[in-house]
Amino acid sequence: MIQPGSCTDALSHESDRLASHGAILTNSRWMTALGILGFTTIVVSLVCLHFGAQPIAYSEILRVLFDAVSHKDGTDETSDIARTILLQVRLPRILLGFLVGCSLASVGVALQALLRNPLADPYVLGVSSGAALGAAVGVLFGAGTTFLADTALPACGFAGGLLALVVIYRMAATYGQLPIHSLLLTGVILNAIFSALIMFITSILEPNRSYGMMAWLMGTLTAPTYSSLVGLVIYLVIGLCLLFSQMRVLNILALGEESARTLGVDTERSKRFLFVLTALVTGAVVSVSGMIGFIGMVVPHAVRLVLGADHRLLLPASALVGGTFLMSADTVARTLIAPTEIPVGIITALAGGPFFVYLLLWRKDRLA
Repeated sequence: MIQPGSCTDALSHESDRLASHGAILTNSRWMTALGILGFTTIVVSLVCLHFGAQPIAYSEILRVLFDAVSHKDGTDETSDIARTILLQVRLPRILLGFLVGCSLASVGVALQALLRNPLADPYVLGVSSGAALGAAVGVLFGAGTTFLADTALPACGFAGGLLALVVIYRMAATYGQLPIHSLLLTGVILNAIFSALIMFITSILEPNRSYGMMAWLMGTLTAPTYSSLVGLVIYLVIGLCLLFSQMRVLNILALGEESARTLGVDTERSKRFLFVLTALVTGAVVSVSGMIGFIGMVVPHAVRLVLGADHRLLLPASALVGGTFLMSADTVARTLIAPTEIPVGIITALAGGPFFVYLLLWRKDRLA
């Protein structure tokens, strides 16, 4: 949060700082970059709708989507099977993948600026492990076998994330302040504890439930229903809008706390707000998709290398790239060895690992 009267000076200083790195952001550059990324997202989504156990022609995809938007029953040329596959299976899954990818990438950008750590990701603070533990406890007590399974497990996961958020905040806060090193240390400790409890619960589950739990922990985007998507969409869209409202604050926080305070930013208030916001978004994402790694680390790095460090562009661009990347990864996961489905977290890890090797070698060459 920026104190009144100092906003102009802070942003001016921050703009000069970015300009010194050759990252001047103009309206045309902003619109061009996001326009290209938005168009790419649309094209990739159509490709993802095409691929599956039964490929569907692009012309038929467009017909089905047009009929759905215009509330038509379709024509003789449109197969009922294709319509069912597209609208009831693939489209909800693609929407979920895009939303989860957007959220993970956006939270990754915010945490890397907040913690000033390029390795920070949505899972670094322990909230994700808390959400996973909540889901594991739900499975242990049979939440996944009831007629409310579609909502019970996400509810258990979100409750676990909220509990972890409260514990982390109470442990890390010191005299009304939220030191970054305490936040990171608390997150690491609780991650280890929660992970051990998750493994314990998984080990005592029945084999079929244990396998399902492990698959969920590795990340999955099992076909959701539109009714289950509505609440999640509303929640995450509100969270992302609040996060996007902090783009200028993130620019200044990335300079360091001392510089931010000098420029008039209430750093403690901003840190608390961003911590709670990113934790709630992460908890909601993990509660429905499990642990999908690397998107929150890889995507911000890649976008930053191409488009620069100005969060006014970096944040929305990372959201689009993250959503597009996860849609693509999920399509690979469900089609590579169909009808068997690979957990999407494995695909994102296989894609993210080599990128970090490249990044390490690239930085090594620059320092040489």
